[in-house]
Order: sequence, then structure tokens, then C-alpha cells
Amino acid sequence: MRRGIAATALMASFALAATACGGSDSGSDKSDGPVTITWWDTSNATNEAPTYKALVKEFEAANKDVKVNYVNVPFDQAQNKFDTAAGSKGAPDVLRSEVGWTPAFAKKGYFLPLEGTGALKDQSKFRSNLIEQAKYEGKTYGVPLVTDTLALVYNKALFKKAGITEAPKTWDELKADASKIDAKAKVYGYWGSTQAYYAQTFLYGEGTDTVDASAKKVTVNSDAAKKAYGTWQSLFSGQGLHKADVTADAYAHIQDAFVNGKVASIIQGPWEITNFYKGSAFKDKSNLGIATVPAGSTGKAGAPTGGHNLSVYAGSDKAHQAAALKFVNFMTSAKSQTQIALKNSTLPTRDDAYTAEVKADPGIAGFQTVLPAAQPRPALPEYSSLWGPLDTELPKIAGGKESLDKGLSNAELAIAKLVPDFSK
Repeated sequence: MRRGIAATALMASFALAATACGGSDSGSDKSDGPVTITWWDTSNATNEAPTYKALVKEFEAANKDVKVNYVNVPFDQAQNKFDTAAGSKGAPDVLRSEVGWTPAFAKKGYFLPLEGTGALKDQSKFRSNLIEQAKYEGKTYGVPLVTDTLALVYNKALFKKAGITEAPKTWDELKADASKIDAKAKVYGYWGSTQAYYAQTFLYGEGTDTVDASAKKVTVNSDAAKKAYGTWQSLFSGQGLHKADVTADAYAHIQDAFVNGKVASIIQGPWEITNFYKGSAFKDKSNLGIATVPAGSTGKAGAPTGGHNLSVYAGSDKAHQAAALKFVNFMTSAKSQTQIALKNSTLPTRDDAYTAEVKADPGIAGFQTVLPAAQPRPALPEYSSLWGPLDTELPKIAGGKESLDKGLSNAELAIAKLVPDFSK
């Protein structure tokens, strides 16, 4: 999951308006010519998209009967734009869909069930937990393309300079390490995020979540959640701990500081590996440390399972669906996933794509080790939307504009409206 990539130029909206004509509206194809399908790729336009564009060309060269209208859609806009486009029967034939979007779009009938189609003919090659993430009410609505989770990424040289030989295993250890780094290396030891997705690690460390889906209960203001967010809040003040950045460009600020050696550790995902390597601090790739996120008071550590599937629009006509399914199978093949991993340093979703060359990338190898701590998200259609209220309240709390109790109370009320059949 790629989070916090901010705002997009107005031209992107115009481009989408012109290209959101997939599905049965792609009717300009001649009966004796190739079928043209539209693919909305939600990857980073600078770091990841070139690899996907190259694969599109490979696919077209090998499949003369299909043309792909490639459109890069900013991740932070894609969910709403697809929802709008599908609602007006003008969605793209294929969507690179964040794993958390599956339940909502499947419930609305926007995604095509893939059982028995060519898109899933290699199903046994994929990691079973990732196939489960692509399901809703027993049916599979996407083919896993890349997977990810969050980890504590750190600058080994700065830790060594402070006399620290291993990554912290608890948040208290992280605080102690940050103080040492500040004193000896003269840089911040840790810089936290105010985004709800990143704060999930604290909830999992206390054995809770924003909601308990099985009990149909809102738990964001429970005692366990208060403890989790209290720990999160405490990491914005103290020696070696950077204060909260509540600006619109916070994500970029944190990232820039880390890659240039101005802060020793942050919580981040593998989608930023290629950016890490571009920074002055990680010209030597081996200086990048990757560890499981620190554990909470339960003694357990956890981070959300993220990643992206390729899903096919149910509103496309049969010819476009057939072409889309062929395209999805190609893009999620072992060969394609290996190429994506080598170029983008992202994690494949099938075991046969983890070649020796792929595993030689220290970033990929490092994130592989933290995958066991990744927590699956409940198959709740509203789940991804639950972070919205927290993305409003958490910056206020971290910035001192609102108390923790008030902020969580506000979030609880807002979340309760999103899941009206849940109790508080």
C-alpha cells in the first residue's frame, strides 16, 4: 500500500476523464482488429510506472489481438475515481486495486469473480494468505500483483555510531535508542507519522483494531486502543524524537530526512525501497536496516498487510473481459513479477518469483523477514474508509490541538456512522 503520496495536478483529472472509458464503452475496436482494454495503474508514476509500461509493451508484442490503454492514476485518488466511474458504467477494464478495496467493490458488483478464468490458472503458485485477501464472501476478485507490510527501517551507520548493535524490539527500546542517537550521532533517532495506516502498528501491538468485525463493535476508543494511541503520541516528544509534522507534505518531509541521514529510523513499506537507495545515506544498500515493527505491551508486533491486486471490471463486455483476463495472467506471471521485483524492489506474491537474483536485493530480503508480522484486514466493505476519521483526528492529537480522549471520541462517533450496525 502506498500512503501519503500527496496531491495531483489538475491535468490528471482531465486525463482520467478522457480515458475512463473502459468496459463496454471501449466499443471503438473494430471487429477484425485488436481489442483495446484500459488499465488504471495506481503505482508511483516516477519510481514504479516505467516498469509496468515496459511490461505492457511486452504483452502487446506477444498478444497482437490486444492493445492496452495504459493510464497512471494517483493512488490517493484512484479508489474514489474508480467508484465514480464504475457507478456510471465507464470504469477501466483492469484496475490495480489496493487489497483493502476488494470487499467494497466486490459488494457493489464492480469486480468480476475470477474462479475458473485464465487469470487464476496459476492460483496454486500464489501465497494462500494473499489469495484470501483477494476474496469476498467466498469468491476471488483479484490476482495478487505485489504485497507489502510496514517495518522499522533504520540507518545502520547511525545506530552503530550511537553504540546500538540491533534494532529495538519494543517502543520503549526505540525511545531509549533515539535518545542515544541524538546524543552521539547528533541527529533525530525516530520520526513518526500521523497517518492512520501507520498508526495501525500500535493497535496491533495492543491486540486491537479500529473495529472488531466479528463482534460488530467499534473499538477505536477502547482501553486497548487508548493505550496504543497513547504510545504513538508519546513518540512525538522526548530526546531524539522528532515532533509531529501535520503539514500536507509530511510524508515527503519524513522520507527526505531519512534517506539523507537526518533521522535514523522511521516506519515505512517496501514501496519506498528504490527511493531509499537514491538517498545519500543509502548509496551503500547494505546500510539500510529493516526490522519488524516494535512490539506493544502484549509482547507481540503487528503491521497491516498491504499490497495490490489486479481486478477486472464486471461491467466490461465479454470481449474486453477476455482480453483483460489474459492481460492479468501475463502481468502476474512469475516472469513478470520477477521483473517487477528487480526493477522496483517490491515483493512478489508468488513463491516462484523469488529467484536468487530477487532475493539478492537487501531491501526485498529484509522485508521478506518481517512478513510474518503482517496482519490480515477483515473482509469488511467499509474497513478502508474507517481510516478517514482517524486521518482527521490524529494530526490534531499529535499537534497538540486536541486531547487524545477528545480525538478518539470524535473518531469513534464518525466511524460508528460508517458502520451503523456496529455497537460502541
